[in-house]
Amino acid sequence: MRNAITQGDRQSAPAAAYPSWRRAALAALLAGSAWAAAGPACAQAPYPAKPVTILVGFPPGTATDTVARMLGDRLSQRLGQQFIVENKPGAGGSIAAGLGARAKPDGYTLMIGASAPQAINPHVYPNLNYDARKDFAPIGLLTWLPYLFVVSPDNPARNLTEFLSAVKARPNQYTYATTGVGTTSHLVTSVLLAKAGASMIHVPYKGSSQAQTDIVGGRTYATFDTMVSSLALVKAGRLKALAVSTPERVASLPDVPTVAEQGFPGFDMGAWLGLIAPAGIAPPIQEKLAAEVNAVLADPAVRDKLADLGAQVRTTATPAEFGALMKTEYESWGKVVRDFNVKATD
Repeated sequence: MRNAITQGDRQSAPAAAYPSWRRAALAALLAGSAWAAAGPACAQAPYPAKPVTILVGFPPGTATDTVARMLGDRLSQRLGQQFIVENKPGAGGSIAAGLGARAKPDGYTLMIGASAPQAINPHVYPNLNYDARKDFAPIGLLTWLPYLFVVSPDNPARNLTEFLSAVKARPNQYTYATTGVGTTSHLVTSVLLAKAGASMIHVPYKGSSQAQTDIVGGRTYATFDTMVSSLALVKAGRLKALAVSTPERVASLPDVPTVAEQGFPGFDMGAWLGLIAPAGIAPPIQEKLAAEVNAVLADPAVRDKLADLGAQVRTTATPAEFGALMKTEYESWGKVVRDFNVKATD
């Protein structure tokens, strides 16, 4: 009897033609097939399917925050979901890095990686709750940040040479502000003072805005901070720029000489920013984000905006290339920390 209904008949035979046990088996088989067909579609829902958080380890108004917000805005436009910047300042960016390292690696929590939390802090802070070499997946390099050495407009020094001469005449009488112990701001200043044979008192702040406000108000004397954070105040006449950290002068401040020009040949320091994710992110999401980041940074309007802010656009072709850069930076900044014996208690 099992062969009484032909293959062609099976396609059109009414359900009643089958015994009840066979109808149940057929229903289960069809349900399983439908679930199997739907499963891959569900698993492959386009990314992002909900808002994405970008953790920033520094306060609003800093270079890292400014670049993050510009990137987040453009990614929101391109990918149709909000990319929300969430500031978690403290410990030179390490608080945000620790949160990011423990986040679910599903692409919905990203971080702005930077020289301080990824390459400097691991050599400065003994008990970080993340491993900079293992807990993050690289996505793409964003910018290089030149640093400006700035003082109050009332400061009589007309250039870096005159400022350092005054400092050397009165050791440990002048204060300098930074964005925190072990930050790039701190290390760049430490290197400069060591090369100059000068001594100043370090006053760490939680961000650029507070440090610059105190310089304008005369409560501290100088800072070496990113152009992104300093440029507007310099152009407004509220801060005076004495030097730029890059080997060549920058187009936005062509009259400001480099540190190298003022008696320190070869001086070339700055910071990088990049987009990173928790380790374990799916490669397709990682690669999609890398491609989108590079597309954003290829936009002339974005490049011009960043240049106006004082940032230099630099990109990496692949996440692996950015990962190699992060490794090199980790090693080179580690040497600077050791050479200048920078400790978290400074």
